[in-house]
Amino acid sequence: MRFGETFLDEIKARVRPSDVVGRHVKLKRQGREFAGLSPFTSEKTPSFFVNDEKGFYHCFSSGKHGDAISFLMEIEGLTFPEAVEKLAGLAGMEMPKSDPQAEARAARNKETISWMERAKEFFERSLYRQVGQEARDYLSNRGLSRTAAEYFGMGFAPNDFSALKSELIQQGATERQLVEAGLIIESDDRSRDSWDRFRNRIMFPIHDSRGRLVAFGGRAMEKDAKAKYLNSPETPVFSKSRLLYNFHRARKALAAPKNGSRGMIVAEGYMDVIALSRAGFEHAVAPMGTALTEEQLELLWRAGPEPILCFDGDKAGLRAAYRSIERALPLLKPGYSLRFALLPEGQDPDDLIRADGPPAMKAILENALPLIDMLWRREREKEPLTTPEQKAGLKARLYAALDEIDHADVKSLYKTELLERFDKAYGWKPNRRQNRAQEPKADRLAIKRDAAALSKNSRRERALIGAVLVYPELISRVDETLFELPFANADCARLQRSLLSYWRVTKAVEINALNTHISEEGLESLRKDILRDRLLIIAAMGGASSDLDTRTAFWEAEATALLEQNQTSDETRGTRLRMADTIREDNSEALRRLMRAAKLDDS
Repeated sequence: MRFGETFLDEIKARVRPSDVVGRHVKLKRQGREFAGLSPFTSEKTPSFFVNDEKGFYHCFSSGKHGDAISFLMEIEGLTFPEAVEKLAGLAGMEMPKSDPQAEARAARNKETISWMERAKEFFERSLYRQVGQEARDYLSNRGLSRTAAEYFGMGFAPNDFSALKSELIQQGATERQLVEAGLIIESDDRSRDSWDRFRNRIMFPIHDSRGRLVAFGGRAMEKDAKAKYLNSPETPVFSKSRLLYNFHRARKALAAPKNGSRGMIVAEGYMDVIALSRAGFEHAVAPMGTALTEEQLELLWRAGPEPILCFDGDKAGLRAAYRSIERALPLLKPGYSLRFALLPEGQDPDDLIRADGPPAMKAILENALPLIDMLWRREREKEPLTTPEQKAGLKARLYAALDEIDHADVKSLYKTELLERFDKAYGWKPNRRQNRAQEPKADRLAIKRDAAALSKNSRRERALIGAVLVYPELISRVDETLFELPFANADCARLQRSLLSYWRVTKAVEINALNTHISEEGLESLRKDILRDRLLIIAAMGGASSDLDTRTAFWEAEATALLEQNQTSDETRGTRLRMADTIREDNSEALRRLMRAAKLDDS
């Protein structure tokens, strides 16, 4: 029986892999993942991990990797339909009725993919024959060995109108099958024979998210070719707006617990992806010569919450980055965003890695800009900002961009941040000596309260981090909250990231191992600074005689208080921004209404 992608996706959305695996393997939460002993091998140290967010399990001892369906097939010896039926039962879903037309389409698609595989074999053989000498020289000059080319399945399409067609027809294919696969082109008026679509090109196989070969991309060898890169056309098995080159490999690399990245790296071309992968950044992908689509963004977010888009730092690269912002704004949601890595002008990832090595690329990625920074830059750079009218134009553009964000909470927080930046850069800047006396009393009180809240929040953040440094066993109890807390204190945020990188790879919480990890990351001085308040930290967690349950309760209470205070601060900050506008407009009645609403009016 055949199942549609929608039905399978719905099952996977309803049933978490950890629920399925947990029936066969004793799992223990470690950060965002679960760990356990491999069910495929005999081992004493856990090397089997399950990630519900990414929908996969990975076994380091056996190398096996897959989703809930493949796990049942492996463990219980079920066929694919049997595994789907069992999961559907767990999800409370009815099995779809048999659809003869769907089954016929699936059979044709399977046939198409089979001929794509045969074509790949032909291209690979051609690369290492005499006809592929120039292509081999090109790859060698780009630093690609035969081993690397074979790993990515690269090949060569000879400069011949019928080389592939003749080969596959001799193997039993029909012209209809090859046209449907996008491998040959059929003449419109049928007055001439069909011909090979790809000629004199280095070939790159393109796979779907399940790892099936569904298309090709070809790079022209001629310098004056009309199209430097040519992709397969839309076919029943290939839609370039829904797929990303190398996604099937990148998802597997990203799922590995040793990979601390929060998302995939998105480069602009096939060679960039290959260069990144060979340099150790195996979670790299690329669109097929177009700007990212909504479907591709959703695909990226299914793999990780914060993919990094890599662009050349020149004008063309910035335009591409800004187009990505336009596409992403309506889709933003809590916890999911983009970052932007801008390379030196005139260099792509392949150039940078070959010139300066992987560390240079790593530095670029680590300094990737959040989406909001790129949005601010985009709007500021559209015109000079020297006159009041031009500054007003910037503010209008910011509001227009905010209107593109559908999610209310994300829009509200973006608005607060962007208007703060605008006021800081271009807003009202009173002379503090001359205007101090003119500030409303309530406004001065609000400033004092904000400062007091900031100081209190900083102490609370240090206590939350300090408690984990003193009692590392807390991590297993509070990990999800700990790694999502929005620390404003830069030192606490750095230690938070260090704790996360430790927690992702550790097998057991142990204070000496944790301290060694922090020291190796160059944060020993921050750890010692936090622990100067060791006695206060212990007291805040219930005292030296408290047990783990008590410490956990005290820690969670402090975390809740921090989150509530941050929310209040955001609301107060937004009110104060509106107050600033009313002061500039000399609207005393509007100011009093705002102050009363914010409970700042003493009258």
